[in-house]
Amino acid sequence: MRKKFGATVYKVNVDAGFTCPNRDGTLGFSGCIYCNNDSFRPSSCKPSLSISEQIRNGIIHTKKRFNAHKFLVYFQAYTNTYAAVEELERLYREALSSPDVIGLAIGTRPDAVDRNKIDLLESLASKFFILVEYGLQSMYDKSLDFIQRGHNYSAFLRAVEMTMGRNIHIGAHLMAGFPSETRDETLAMAGEISQLPIGFIKLHQLQIIKDTPLAALYRERPFPVFTYQAYLDFVADFIERTSPHIVFQRLFATAPDSILIAPEWGRNRHQILQDIEKNLAIRDAVQGRIFNQRTVILTD
Repeated sequence: MRKKFGATVYKVNVDAGFTCPNRDGTLGFSGCIYCNNDSFRPSSCKPSLSISEQIRNGIIHTKKRFNAHKFLVYFQAYTNTYAAVEELERLYREALSSPDVIGLAIGTRPDAVDRNKIDLLESLASKFFILVEYGLQSMYDKSLDFIQRGHNYSAFLRAVEMTMGRNIHIGAHLMAGFPSETRDETLAMAGEISQLPIGFIKLHQLQIIKDTPLAALYRERPFPVFTYQAYLDFVADFIERTSPHIVFQRLFATAPDSILIAPEWGRNRHQILQDIEKNLAIRDAVQGRIFNQRTVILTD
């Protein structure tokens, strides 16, 4: 981003008041079994404020803290393509109207896009940096069924195929630690994703969050979660299996202590990042060292 824009680019999170097909009754009402948006949404994101007000507040704060000058508006909470195209265009253009904003990052589900929505994003991408972050979580249908995701891996492949070649950057969100898959199966996702036209990955450990169906399941039938060192080693293994052309935007999650049940590591973001870097250095681990290029196939 520094190469492209000549400065560090900071994200400003907004909550546009979207819902999700897994919450409004289209697919379900309770959401994915791990989902509690308070686990990752900054307190500054308030859907009661307009998009412009949220952006203005976020930019003021970030400029003071980091002397920042360029920003991506991150539509984060819930499913941010889950509306009519006309409404999406209004919201996206409002976000892009600030002179300090150079683009959008849009978090969504792979089953919540269609050709018209991708056409809209392509039109915006002619002037702005547009990143669509698809919440895949796992490439295994057995895990998607376990978390009650409401779509399968094929839906993700269709969304990627629809988005590629449109000047739109593509990201994928992945979770590690589902009891429905082995460590080796989870690691295999690094190689799989590396075959696709994915530019960005967000990876983090499964967290058990209060007031979620997963929390109730964990109380009734506890299952193993990552210990701290085990996760540091997993991240190193995953990085080594990932194409060096993919950018990692995130390597772990840190839900607020007030709502986190497990795993409890007792470290802050800075400490975790430092320990990941130390572990990589100790192991002499390099991104892509175990990655083997093969033919990209986007169909079933």
